[in-house]
Amino acid sequence: MNVYVLQSALRLAERGVEVEIFTRATSSADAPVVEAAPGVLVRNVVAGPFEGLDKHDLPTQLCAFTAGVLREEAHHPPGYYDLVHSHYWLSGQVGWLARDRWGVPLVHTAHTLAAVKNAALAEGDTPEPAARQIGEQQVVAEADRLITNTADEADKLVEVYGADPGRIDVVAPGADLSRYQPGDRAAARAEVGLDPDELIVTFVGRIQPLKAPDVLLRAAAELMARQPGLPVRVVVVGGPSGTGLDRPDSLIELAATLGIAPRVTFLPPQPPDRLAQVYRASDLVAVPSYSESFGLVALEAQACGTPVVAADVGGLGVAVRGGETGLLVPGHRTDDWADALQSLLTDPSRLTEMARRAPLHAANFSWEHTADGLLESYRRAVAGYRPQPDLAPRRGRGLWKLRRLGVRA
Repeated sequence: MNVYVLQSALRLAERGVEVEIFTRATSSADAPVVEAAPGVLVRNVVAGPFEGLDKHDLPTQLCAFTAGVLREEAHHPPGYYDLVHSHYWLSGQVGWLARDRWGVPLVHTAHTLAAVKNAALAEGDTPEPAARQIGEQQVVAEADRLITNTADEADKLVEVYGADPGRIDVVAPGADLSRYQPGDRAAARAEVGLDPDELIVTFVGRIQPLKAPDVLLRAAAELMARQPGLPVRVVVVGGPSGTGLDRPDSLIELAATLGIAPRVTFLPPQPPDRLAQVYRASDLVAVPSYSESFGLVALEAQACGTPVVAADVGGLGVAVRGGETGLLVPGHRTDDWADALQSLLTDPSRLTEMARRAPLHAANFSWEHTADGLLESYRRAVAGYRPQPDLAPRRGRGLWKLRRLGVRA
């Protein structure tokens, strides 16, 4: 979500939209205001303790965060902001109040939905609380327009939350195609420190049950048992978050239990340029998530010319062109995932052809395209907005001032 908010904001600013991103400060070293780029300001709102605030405690800081948002607007004349775009349900609650206070439209992107996540819960994972689903329902009912990543996600909003289909716009996320592009695999492996002769299967993402890195480890162990001579290495890039914090070393322990620890490399989260090299160094990237609204990792990997094996859930069926740029695996059975890995890693010509097609598919998804879709949704929101009778309309300026909200742990 952080990537989505920043990258789309940068593209909107290039089109003349002034963007202010409000997020919760997570360090006392965070400056109150940071210019991320010309036309993009990031405002770090103090709301709760800087460190150690659990995800499930974030709702307790909605009042403090809202106060910071409203106080900032109070420093400006009426009409300073023209539109609010909230991301995730917590920010949607704040955006709902700001919308009513300022008399401007609210556009909301959920990114993930509690009902969808709970319906595809990993074994042993903790379900999202009922309070979240109630909060999402309220925001869906109040938002002037809803933006989803895929048509499937739009259908879920209608089916589960009763959203009005006429208020939903489907806008696919993108990848930074200037950064994520094919490159020299040998050089990438040398930079990352990987063996040039091994078959590299990489997982990139949060280490938590929802993202299912354990599915990849179990499948890799099965594949290694089937073909002991196949030089497979699994690379796991990321750190624990969410429910993964309960047992931060669980994946390391699993690799040891499966007997494949010497063939698993763990790397911490990587900065974007280094991450691009990790993608280029890989033969395959695996995205075994139980729920995924779109799958930016899958898109970034393909942009770098690396095929993807992904779970056939959510938006991954859009991000990956099954059979052409990778494989979509139904479910999370170990044998099915081992079969998928084996079918590609033992067929170099097929893997090469997928690698050729992958960046061509990824080229259809860019942040420039995303910005085009967002602007169209904003125009619809502004054109169709009718303030409540007890709210005085606030006339904005010719240049849009966009408010984007984000609450982070």
